[in-house]
Amino acid sequence: MLTTLRSRLAGATIVVLSLAALGDGARAAEKKVALDAVPAAVLDAVKARFKDAALLAAEEETEGGKRLYEVRLKTKEGQTVEVSATPEGALVTIEKTIDVKDLPAPARTAVEGKYPKATLKRVEEVTKVTKGVEALAHYEVLLVTAEKKKLEVLVTPAGELLPDEDDD
Repeated sequence: MLTTLRSRLAGATIVVLSLAALGDGARAAEKKVALDAVPAAVLDAVKARFKDAALLAAEEETEGGKRLYEVRLKTKEGQTVEVSATPEGALVTIEKTIDVKDLPAPARTAVEGKYPKATLKRVEEVTKVTKGVEALAHYEVLLVTAEKKKLEVLVTPAGELLPDEDDD
């Protein structure tokens, strides 16, 4: 009986550790880096797109097997922006923090419909950049539900709720 219990416990431990390893592999591995360690092509591209912005911090991350640099900056208007770029300086995404009141009505209605009585805490406008062309993709809405649970919800400007980027 004790041997069977130990075998089951060992098997359960292996399953849990395997699942944890798979989960970590699916997520982006992020590492803070000094701004002077970011490739010049990345910094040049960010500075060209956001003239007069103050660069604040940077991270190196791997998403889908590809290395990216994310540079956080503050515009002269005080807006916080995070820009992801390839090591060669090609912009990939731009995330701008916007006022909650500026979330388009269809998007707000969809979020509030799914999460009634939630408090919207922060909204980021996510723009995808493809071959130098920027297109608004969705909004990331950080909210606190009535049950006090923090969630990040993805929603299109038209009000379509999207699966979380980490949900695969």
